[in-house]
Amino acid sequence: MLRFYTAGESHGKGLVAILEGMPAGVPVREEEIDAQLRRRQLGYGRGKRMAIEEDRVEILSGVIRGETTGAPIALWVANRDWRPDEPDITRPRPGHADLTGALKYNFRDVRRVLERASARETAARVAAGAVCRQFLEEFGISILSHVTEIGGVCVARRPEGWDELRAAAESSEVRCADPESARQMMAAIDAARERGDTLGGVVEVVALGVPPGLGSYVHWDRKLDARLAMALMSINAIKGVEFGLGFAAARTPGTQAHDEIFWEEGVGFFRGTNRAGGIEGGMSTGEPIIVRIAMKPLSTLRRPLRSVDLVTKEPVEAVVVRSDVCAVPAAGVVAEAMVAIVLTDAMLEKFGGDHLHEIKRSYETYRQRIKE
Repeated sequence: MLRFYTAGESHGKGLVAILEGMPAGVPVREEEIDAQLRRRQLGYGRGKRMAIEEDRVEILSGVIRGETTGAPIALWVANRDWRPDEPDITRPRPGHADLTGALKYNFRDVRRVLERASARETAARVAAGAVCRQFLEEFGISILSHVTEIGGVCVARRPEGWDELRAAAESSEVRCADPESARQMMAAIDAARERGDTLGGVVEVVALGVPPGLGSYVHWDRKLDARLAMALMSINAIKGVEFGLGFAAARTPGTQAHDEIFWEEGVGFFRGTNRAGGIEGGMSTGEPIIVRIAMKPLSTLRRPLRSVDLVTKEPVEAVVVRSDVCAVPAAGVVAEAMVAIVLTDAMLEKFGGDHLHEIKRSYETYRQRIKE
């Protein structure tokens, strides 16, 4: 079983991720973790915090001479914007964890909530996910994402091939694969900034090379789509998850909603379409896993909403702290990390082994059997 934990606050000394259950013998390159951390910091609409931070990982344990040892992996990302003596905040923001967190833990200062509830925590997730990505690469599994909507502006067209889609998204400031749609998204972000507002959007995440049979139909908590949905919904500000046709399947007749099955010598079973998004009955089908997440607008507004002071109970405007106008492009990078963690867990569950070589032997045997 693969598990990961994070610790740290938005303006504390730094963030820690502990990844437990990674087998021995997996090559880990620190520069590739740093590359994912840099991707998370980019994106049109990000705030001044990203100009302050320069996220880099320090591997504290679990990796010796560039290979995992099987022991827990501890990762450290320092905060340059460390503020140990900030004043109390008593004006909770609608849409954030502020008020409910203060009520739950009996706080009169919502800073004790927002420091941990901040999306800054996702840097630790990206670091842990970057280690898992390097494990998945050993089996030819790769993950990409692209923005399909921001502030009501939807992508108009997209490249046909996955490589072209990835390249187009990575070259865009909003990680949108269509240049004209990207320009319209950026204009919408500019307009929101001018009026003191924020914007949400939709990101599509794609996992390629995933073998059939990950997950299970046997128990609810082993279903792959359920595990992915939980992981993705745990990301700050995510309010919806859909696979394949998603909610459109509810409006589609059965003859057009499912993926017909074919077989070919030397290839084995395959589908003619991928309306299920690569998952049927809680298991991967072998087709690309396609999942979309909906992100709400961020709750810190320069034109703040109405609130109530925790101490005086007087009507006030919600607190304004440094934030982003739009973080949808960054959410895609965080979502990739969460998908990588879940798929790594599912691969270890299916193929077992304490060392990478054992897992590869089991994997190759399985692949040969299903091809035959």
